[in-house]
Amino acid sequence: MAKGRITFNFEKCKGCMLCVHFCPTKILELDKENINQKGYNLIKVTEPEKCIACGFCGMMCPDSVITVYKVAV
Repeated sequence: MAKGRITFNFEKCKGCMLCVHFCPTKILELDKENINQKGYNLIKVTEPEKCIACGFCGMMCPDSVITVYKVAV
């Protein structure tokens, strides 16, 4: 199975959580301790090693905040 790495443009993130809801491996969650300059809570990756590089999070993000990279294993 493919492995992935996720990056975020946190200053554009609005914390809508669409990425969280559509992640099949459930490794994304709302970070209640960190906010961006606009005052929105950020998203964090809880278990990056479980990312399968499916890209659903990036496809669902309405603000193109997320980039998914496939990583060679």
